[in-house]
Amino acid sequence: MEILAFVLLGLAAGAVLPVQAGVNAAMREHLGRPEWATFVNFAVGSVALAGWLLLQQEPVPTLAQATRAPWWSWTGGLLGAFYVTVVILLTPRLGVATTLALAIAGQLVAALALDHYGLLGLAVRAVSPTKLVGAALLMAGVFFIRR
Repeated sequence: MEILAFVLLGLAAGAVLPVQAGVNAAMREHLGRPEWATFVNFAVGSVALAGWLLLQQEPVPTLAQATRAPWWSWTGGLLGAFYVTVVILLTPRLGVATTLALAIAGQLVAALALDHYGLLGLAVRAVSPTKLVGAALLMAGVFFIRR
């Protein structure tokens, strides 16, 4: 049952991405720039997350804990800001389906490399022929969605 819950949670997380793309694109229309819409996205998300942590009464990590993290782990916010800004920029031009198909294809290619080489401290999971076929089918899907 636990695996099913994780699968459903993953599907739910994926389902909110096209909604987020549309919501953020609408915010861009009002603010004029994708960077401002991204800023609002992260500001609202940060306030919501702070509220959640307060409700959960989670202890605040110490500075020593934070400084022990590898340097590259601090780039998550930069990567997130890049992703959200690009999605906001592309959604009105390409549509939600094409924008997210491209993003998912890029995610899969990067994920295969991260898994195969065990980058960023992740476990090594070799790329297999079936994984490559799956990636190729996803790339074909991007082509057909764009047509």
